[in-house]
Amino acid sequence: MESVDLDIRDWVATITLNRPAKHNAMTPEMSAQLVSHVLACNDSAEVRVVVLTGAGERAFCVGSDVKDLDRYPEPWSFRNRTDYVDALRLLRKPLIAAVNGMAFGGGLEMTLAADIRLASTTSSFAAPEIKLGWVGGGGVAHALSHSIGASNAAIMIMTGDAVTAQQASQWGLVSELFAPDHLLPGALVLARTIASRAPIAAETAKLNLRAAFNMTRDMAFAYERELQTICFATHDAAEGRAAFKEKRAAKFEGR
Repeated sequence: MESVDLDIRDWVATITLNRPAKHNAMTPEMSAQLVSHVLACNDSAEVRVVVLTGAGERAFCVGSDVKDLDRYPEPWSFRNRTDYVDALRLLRKPLIAAVNGMAFGGGLEMTLAADIRLASTTSSFAAPEIKLGWVGGGGVAHALSHSIGASNAAIMIMTGDAVTAQQASQWGLVSELFAPDHLLPGALVLARTIASRAPIAAETAKLNLRAAFNMTRDMAFAYERELQTICFATHDAAEGRAAFKEKRAAKFEGR
């Protein structure tokens, strides 16, 4: 049964795209489930970090199920659909993509929506829409060019051909490569490390990093100072200072 699964433990939510027989291709129903999970994670004090991965060994996600695209009666309804990439951008918590196979089309865009991208050595990445007569609509041009540079992004978007995990790592599309059976455990170790930090500061760091792409240098400097001041006023910041002085581990509560 096609689904998007949610598991929460140790402050970490794992969202799994669970349609392995179809390479985790997304349907409108799965998009709605993903939106629901994202909103639940935003509202839950038990979630500090989210890991996104795909079920099975072959694919992370190959984007929208092309057969489902004919369900939209006209381009305007397609344009106004519930979009799974937009859903991920609603997430306030840090997001780690654990790319366990093919990340094609919308799957590549989902990867790019993550704050941190990890991948298996057998993964691959592509923006293949041009081979079907269109281009991606989930922000791929902006996100990919900022990630790997305009020329490399042009190669991927204009040819539609896949690049290997090793090439993706060389270009900076992913931060680290793992053997397939070590990918999710590695992602969870990193997630738990981030989850052990002050959660308000972690969410603020995400805001700061995203804003830095859209601001001038001086505006980014000023915005960062204001975010620092907000964090400095929290209970967790006081706890961090106290723990440092008392030479003990801080106990952050997200307030």
